[in-house]
Amino acid sequence: MTGPVRRLLHLARPAVPRLALAALLGCLASLAAVGLTATSAWLISRAAQHPPVLMLMVAIVAVRAFGIGRGVLRYAERLVSHDAALRVLADIRVRCFEAADRLAPAGRRGLHRGDLTARFAADVDAVPDVLVRGLLPLAVASATGLAAVMLLGAIAWPAGLVLLAGLVAVGVVVPLAQSALAAEAERAPAALRGRLATQTVDLVDGLDTYRAYGAVPERLAAIAETERELARADRRSAVVAAAAATALALTVGAVVWTLLAFGAHRVHTGGLDPVLLAVVVLTPIAVFEVVGQAPEAVRRLDTARGGLTRVFEVLDAPATVTDPAVPAELGPGPHTLRVEHLRVGWPDGPDVLHDVSLDLRPGRRIAVVGESGSGKSTLAAAILRFVDPRGGAVRLDGVDTRTLAAEDVRRVVATCAQDAYLFDSTVRANLLLARPDATEEQLWAAADAARLGAWLRTQPQGLDTVVGPAGSNLSGGQARRLVLARALLTDAEILILDEPTEHLDPATAAELMRDLLDVTTGRTTLLITHDRSVLTDVDAVLDLADPCGKERVSPLPVTPQ
Repeated sequence: MTGPVRRLLHLARPAVPRLALAALLGCLASLAAVGLTATSAWLISRAAQHPPVLMLMVAIVAVRAFGIGRGVLRYAERLVSHDAALRVLADIRVRCFEAADRLAPAGRRGLHRGDLTARFAADVDAVPDVLVRGLLPLAVASATGLAAVMLLGAIAWPAGLVLLAGLVAVGVVVPLAQSALAAEAERAPAALRGRLATQTVDLVDGLDTYRAYGAVPERLAAIAETERELARADRRSAVVAAAAATALALTVGAVVWTLLAFGAHRVHTGGLDPVLLAVVVLTPIAVFEVVGQAPEAVRRLDTARGGLTRVFEVLDAPATVTDPAVPAELGPGPHTLRVEHLRVGWPDGPDVLHDVSLDLRPGRRIAVVGESGSGKSTLAAAILRFVDPRGGAVRLDGVDTRTLAAEDVRRVVATCAQDAYLFDSTVRANLLLARPDATEEQLWAAADAARLGAWLRTQPQGLDTVVGPAGSNLSGGQARRLVLARALLTDAEILILDEPTEHLDPATAAELMRDLLDVTTGRTTLLITHDRSVLTDVDAVLDLADPCGKERVSPLPVTPQ
């Protein structure tokens, strides 16, 4: 049992009692099925001799008990095993979201949104496959096979050896050969599904841009090629699975015919009671129905291993920032934010900012301008403690933010990011992400402050208006205002507005910027923008193209773009 599966079992320790109970119930159900076949075979053979009915009563009762018990035990096993698997699945999903929160946004720069979704959705779904369709069937098959070998061995030890050889072939040799032949084909689909999701999401998100440059056919061709690779991997897996099924059928046939020939010879020589011949021949058929699940169980494990590996890669990714063991405490405010000779870059990348300084005192508004790629968003990430400085410091009330808990920093500093996500839910649900305990009045106050309330009051559902996937039911300006309302609802003292008018048409952008500047009057604000027309409405400007790296009193003498 290799790494990812062993790691999953370690995480599943709280569910071990339930899994053990499920394995026990599964073994009892399988033994009841084998017992039903063996007892029925004996009963039919003995009844053919026309003995007194009383001599058959025990067998008749046993047949009924095994028949009823098999169904009841199987139902109980499914109930317990799925309960345990879903509990483990829920725990893994929580860990995934905690990891995403820990890594966001700096630690996810190498993970595309589509691939990350595939890891935390389809790949995590490998958990039930491992537990319910992988490990439990193997455990049940092992216990049932051993019991059947002992039963036939007690009747005639050569018959037990023949059955043992057949079970080893079906339960060990065939699965190992299948795993070796289809190892890559079974593990490749997880990565291919992630690639396909990434390509699809990338195409949908950038459809307008790809269409403008005539690149849609190229992107569709790349998606089609990935689909073909996935289909080839599935076909390879299907071919190996078909070969395993053929080997299983041939092995079962060989064992049954061998036992029939052996049993007939022993009956002819007087070494075996004729009544037991049917038991010797028919019991292995019931046993192979259980043990025959082993190749499929191993295939499930091989397939799930690739998905679990991708999940654990994210879970094990180191956090970009870590809280100190004993975080410093912040005063009640008002708070002053200072950036002192900041040098910072994204993980595994070069420095993006060098020797940048600014002083954001209470109520002050500073605009940060610069070309695309100059480090404006990196500055915001450093202030929010999504990434720690490599030189210099970011200080709140004179306290280095590296000595503070990241959550404490983000309670004081909130952001309205250009790529802030709107979930396919209602306006209310999207606002409550910022403050789950917000009252109706507070929600409307935030919407009104962002100049969204008037429009919402014209909608039949009001705050329960559905925004659509990524806010697709809203206009660009309305979506940005909803994001702003969510940021205002946090009641954070310092607000970072990161390119709030990006991708909006000029008229909508100008209107939204006027409202933003109006809403944030008197509030400590860092405005990250490429729109230099608003520089006269702020207290100071930091131009990241300026070699001195410090803010200047507004208006900044720059050449309009």
